[in-house]
Amino acid sequence: MNEFIEVIETIDLAVLLPFIVIQLLLLVIALIDWFRVEETNGPKWLWLLIIVFVNMIGPILYFIIGRRRT
Repeated sequence: MNEFIEVIETIDLAVLLPFIVIQLLLLVIALIDWFRVEETNGPKWLWLLIIVFVNMIGPILYFIIGRRRT
């Protein structure tokens, strides 16, 4: 356990912060869009699970595959 804590302490937050911010922005924008649209390509509840649980790739997949083009 101490080795894990040491590894975590050596990670520079300045490197991770942009990825965390991008992930949160993608998540929020995808959730807002998911909530506003009435229909998606495939079950809407499944896209919610993908957006929330498949980290950075989930929202990207939603925007590429899941949204219906009007």
